[in-house]
Amino acid sequence: MAISPLTALSPLDGRYRNKVASLHDTFSEFGLIRLRLLVEVEWLKALSRERAIAEVPAFSAQTLEQLDALCAQFSVADAEAVKQIEARTNHDVKALEYWLKQRLASNAEVQRVSEFIHFACTSEDINNLCHALMVKRSRADVMLPLLQRIIDKLTGMAHELAALPMLSRTHGQTASPTTLGKEIANVAARLATARQRIAAVLPLAKMNGAVGNYNAHLAAYPGFDWEAFSRRVVEQQLGLQFNAYTIQIEPHDWMAELFDAVARANTILIDWSRDVWGYVSLGYFKQRLKAGEVGSSTMPHKVNPIDFENAEGNYGLANALLGHLSQKLPISRWQRDLTDSTVLRNMGVALGHALLGHDSLQRGLDKLEVNRDALAADLDAAWEVLAEAVQTVMRRHGLPEPYEQLKALTRGNVITHDAMSAFIDTLALPADEKARLRALTPASYTGMAGALAKRFK
Repeated sequence: MAISPLTALSPLDGRYRNKVASLHDTFSEFGLIRLRLLVEVEWLKALSRERAIAEVPAFSAQTLEQLDALCAQFSVADAEAVKQIEARTNHDVKALEYWLKQRLASNAEVQRVSEFIHFACTSEDINNLCHALMVKRSRADVMLPLLQRIIDKLTGMAHELAALPMLSRTHGQTASPTTLGKEIANVAARLATARQRIAAVLPLAKMNGAVGNYNAHLAAYPGFDWEAFSRRVVEQQLGLQFNAYTIQIEPHDWMAELFDAVARANTILIDWSRDVWGYVSLGYFKQRLKAGEVGSSTMPHKVNPIDFENAEGNYGLANALLGHLSQKLPISRWQRDLTDSTVLRNMGVALGHALLGHDSLQRGLDKLEVNRDALAADLDAAWEVLAEAVQTVMRRHGLPEPYEQLKALTRGNVITHDAMSAFIDTLALPADEKARLRALTPASYTGMAGALAKRFK
C-alpha cells in the first residue's frame, strides 16, 4: 500500500503532515542521514587542517568546495543510496561512510586519505552530534518562535482586556473578582519563564571514541592533543557545547533537561486550554463562525471549542513522549546499550505533537470574541464576593468578629446590592468608610488586576 495521508500509520505523517512540515527535514530519516554526512565531512576537513597529522595534508580549495557541496546538495536519492548500502551492512553509520568513500572516489586528494573518513570514530560520535544539531535547530527555528508567537498573542490580549472585570471562581465557586486581562497576563508570564528555560539549555556533544577516552586516537597518534582537537570540532565547527566526560554515548542529561522544560511549557498551555474551554462554556467568550463548518453531526446549533480540545490532547501526547525521553535517555547500561537509539528517533514525534498543540491553540485564540455582557451579568449576580472587602475593613477598625458576621450574612444566602448596603449601614464605621464600601461593586473590586495586566511586557 502506497504511503499517503490516508494510509500513513502516524497522524503526524498523515492527517497532520502539513502542520508539522517544518520538522520533516530535521527529524526525518533523511534529515538524520544528511546531518551524519555533515559531521563526517567536518571531521575530515578538521583532520586535513591539523599539521600534526602528516598523513592528511591540507585539502585544496576545490576539494573543500566539493565536500561542502556534497552536504549542501544531499538529496533524497542520495539518502536512498545510503539505505541500499545499509541493507547489506545492517549498520546505518557505516553505510554512510561507505557511500561517502564511493562518492569521493574520483577525488585524488580524498582518495589518498580515504581511510581517515570516520577516523577513530564510534558511531555515537557521529550520532550524538547529529541529535544535538537536530534539537538545537528545531528549537531555534520552530519551537521557540511558535512559543513566542503565543506569548505575543496573549500579551496583546492581556493589555487589551486589562481593565475588563471578571468573576473569579476558586474551587469553581464565586470568588474575589479579577480582570480578564490579568488572568491572561498570568499565563503569558508563566509561559515567558518557561520559554527562557527552554532557550537556556546548552546542547552538549562529544567526539571521544568508543568509551570516551580517545583510546584509538592515541593508539594512532600518541603525541596529539585529541581532546583539544575534538573540542574545536564540536564547538567551533558545529556550534555545540563540548562534554569532556562521557561513556560511549553523550549521557543526554541536557536533553532530559530540555524535554522537561518543553513539557513544562506544554503543561502551562494545557492549563490555559482547559481554562479557555471553561470560559467558552460560561459564555465569557464567543467563537467566530467560519462558513461551512459543522460543530455537531446532529445538533445544528453547536459551535464547539475544538481548537482548545485539540491543543490539550496534543500537548498531553507530547508530554507523555517527552516524559519517557527525559527519564530514559540519561540511563545506559555500563558504557553503552542501544535502548537510546530507537527512543531518540521519536524526538520529532514528541515535538511534532507539541507543534500541533501550538497550532491549534493559536487558531483557537484567533477565533475568540469577548462577551462583555456575560462577564457583567456574572459579576452583578455575585454581590457576596464583597464580603471579603467588608470584613477586612471591619478588621482595620477593630469591629468585633468581622469574619463571623459576614459569614452569617452571606453563606448560603442570595446577596444583592441592597442587602449588602443595608448591612454596611449597621456597622460602627466612619461615614467616609461606609460611603466607600457602599460605592464598591463586584465589577470595581479588582485590586491591582488592571495595572498588573498592563505592566506585563
